[in-house]
Amino acid sequence: MSIISMVLVVVVAFLAGMGGILDEFQFHQPLVACTLIGLVTGNLEAGIILGGTIQMVALGWANIGAAVAPDAALASVASAIILALGGKGVAGVPAAFAVAMPLAVAGLFITMIARTLAVAMVHAMDRAADNGNIRAIEMWQIAAICMQGLRVAIPAALLLMIPAESVQALLNSMPAWLNEGMSIGGGMVVAVGYAMVINMMASKEVWPFFMLGFVIAAISQITLIGLGVIGVALALLYIQITKNAGSAGGNSGSGDPLGDILNDY
Repeated sequence: MSIISMVLVVVVAFLAGMGGILDEFQFHQPLVACTLIGLVTGNLEAGIILGGTIQMVALGWANIGAAVAPDAALASVASAIILALGGKGVAGVPAAFAVAMPLAVAGLFITMIARTLAVAMVHAMDRAADNGNIRAIEMWQIAAICMQGLRVAIPAALLLMIPAESVQALLNSMPAWLNEGMSIGGGMVVAVGYAMVINMMASKEVWPFFMLGFVIAAISQITLIGLGVIGVALALLYIQITKNAGSAGGNSGSGDPLGDILNDY
């Protein structure tokens, strides 16, 4: 891997670390982070496949209260780097994905350290606010965000220092039963991620769309792009029906045609 590629990987890792806190540009999402690292390392196709695979797992990850979700940013960046150093391209995706899940859990430890340090920064910002020092507040804010970026960038830089031959030897030494077991386990985690998302979205208004999509997905001739188009069309149709019902019905009903229909039963 060239020096330029290594620098770009660290930059992507830095942006992914900040994205995990900002939630604005979504650099921490596996599909984005793995794709960008695949692009700068010359493994674009493999990066997209790896990112999409991890994304299916990360769909159900969310910070709820004091519970911190697994670190999707670190898992995505580290697994993409291992994929690039392994030199197997698309064939190395299963092995890289198998490493991603333990890395996501290990990233929780680094996340807790960063958040603990952020508490001291918040107190420093409070003192600056008491003194009316707006400049100091801004500097502490920038420092806290940069710390989150370094939370992922430093481990990424350390991984890049490992010789590619060592990574390839490690991946080749993994027995077939371990690779297959991790792939099966990863598939089960994907199912859990989908279940968590469905559980959060479950309502009587969206269940008809879920059931319809489940049936349509069984038609093997329809590609993922086709399913996406159908989903967008149904969403636009639902929005249009809702607007028409709200404008025509006045205050009658809830404004949700599907909800009103289901309430009658």
